[in-house]
Amino acid sequence: MSLHGRRALVTGGGGPLGRAFGVALARAGAEVILVGRNRQALADAATRVAKEGEARTAVCDVSDPDSVRALAVELAGAEVSLLVNNAGVAGPVKPLTDIEPDEWDDVFAANVRGVYLMCRAFLPPMIAAGRGDVVNIASVSGKRPLLHRTPYTASKMALLGLTRTLAGEVGPHGVAVNSLSPGPVRGPRMDRNFRLTAQLTGCTAEQAERDFASRAALGRLVEEDEVARALVAMLAMPGLCGADIDLSAGMIAPA
Repeated sequence: MSLHGRRALVTGGGGPLGRAFGVALARAGAEVILVGRNRQALADAATRVAKEGEARTAVCDVSDPDSVRALAVELAGAEVSLLVNNAGVAGPVKPLTDIEPDEWDDVFAANVRGVYLMCRAFLPPMIAAGRGDVVNIASVSGKRPLLHRTPYTASKMALLGLTRTLAGEVGPHGVAVNSLSPGPVRGPRMDRNFRLTAQLTGCTAEQAERDFASRAALGRLVEEDEVARALVAMLAMPGLCGADIDLSAGMIAPA
């Protein structure tokens, strides 16, 4: 798969998965723009991505309309033909009745509102050019229950609906919109969730991870580079539009 001549914007670019996406896209030939809130994390990620190809960074809070607008102005001279909406937060790990409204709103601001704002800002040039790709990073948790993670699962289900509807709106203009739904990805975020689950249930973090992984058909978590390679593979399927690709080691299979 060659992405030479294409410019890819990856939100949440300073995180582990955003960095993995950047590396895979640069390796395929794309110029990568990593976007996020943490300038140092972005710089560290860009250093890694630059080993594979062109990389630059831009600071932006995707949940803030003014910040997204400023980003669009900053990148006005760059043709972004690939938008990867990866930014998101895990949210609280506790029963719904213990979740505060602000906690709920914070999850939807990052996981849904941020995708809306980024698409609103960067889709018009793609539509005008008659080409482009948007890949929204959803989650297998938007397709099956995940106890004590209600705002997260609800936000990811909302993202699946956004993806399918937006695909119908912009597909006729030559822009493909799809979603990629990873299962639990090994890394700091899942480690944090396992610790919180352990505190809530009285087990150990290691046991929480084993119990969680046992729900997958393959009996394991997925790796960051597997998700990144899946993203590039999706871009090699020109007929893919309005689709959701599951990469969960079989997490949607019955437990």
